[in-house]
Amino acid sequence: MVVWDIKIVWIVGMIAAATGDASVSYSDPVCAVRGSTVTLLCTFTPVPSFTVGRVRWCRNHLICQGETVSVFDSASGTNNQRYRYLGDNRRNCSLQITDIQEEDQGELRFRMEAENDDARGHYTGQSGVRITVTERSPMTIRSSAGDAGRGQNVTLVCTAPCTFHQLELTWFKDDHALSESGPALHLGPLTSEDSGNYTCSLKTNPDSFSTPFEVYVAPEEEEVIPGPVGSDPSLALGLVFGVLLALVGLVVVVCIIRRTRAADPHQTAAEDPAKAKRLDYSNRIAPLAGDQEAERQQPEYISYASVTFRLQNQNKSRPAQRTDDPIIYSSVKP
Repeated sequence: MVVWDIKIVWIVGMIAAATGDASVSYSDPVCAVRGSTVTLLCTFTPVPSFTVGRVRWCRNHLICQGETVSVFDSASGTNNQRYRYLGDNRRNCSLQITDIQEEDQGELRFRMEAENDDARGHYTGQSGVRITVTERSPMTIRSSAGDAGRGQNVTLVCTAPCTFHQLELTWFKDDHALSESGPALHLGPLTSEDSGNYTCSLKTNPDSFSTPFEVYVAPEEEEVIPGPVGSDPSLALGLVFGVLLALVGLVVVVCIIRRTRAADPHQTAAEDPAKAKRLDYSNRIAPLAGDQEAERQQPEYISYASVTFRLQNQNKSRPAQRTDDPIIYSSVKP
């Protein structure tokens, strides 16, 4: 095995020496999310005095020649449709891979071959480009502006720790899909309708949702016009509660007044003369003359009950006349 490695290195060295200034330049190593689209940037310089007639991309092969299986071969009509050659036969050798899968992981190399199949015009770029495919990668959203205000423009960019190109995404606003599909979402001029939570995910991998990115645009200041009472449920409820509370308070006050009157009949009589007439002072005794203190304490109304006046005989010769019905003065008032 070591002998074959030595032979391969020696052959590569001989080819490099024969090709002179031929070279291939690759992009940096690529970390790709499964299902994404990546572009391997590549430029080359052909062997002097030779015209390139065939280009090839192969995976995990040092020389990429002969019967080596190529991911792309310009001389083949059965290339995988996921691999698209974006270059030409002069300078550009870029390759695009769509819907990248784990089988694409590895080291890819570009090879140019002379038009007349002269081995001196063949060259393979040895450094290659390394592709790493990951199942999931946390997506994040960054904004081109910090706090964007009303009327401004802002761009949201969906990124991942892996390096990728031409990422096909799906954008969401408050869990509703948007029509944009690129890695950048342009918003503006901003209005309050643009407020919401934005997320992004790979179109081929819906489970790769990013963390929500909140965009808030303050609404325009509007004059608040008070509506009818019925239009505000809280105001109507407060009004009903206030009326009920007032009624309860009124009932309590009436009960207190009635209890007070029932406990003090004299006050009731003073307030209602009609009720005073029904008070019985049959046991009251009129105060003696000159007793001013008693007069002051005596009530204003005095009832004299059962007072009887009998006529005396002034003439004994005359028979006394019997009075069958004595005169009774009841309720005599001074």
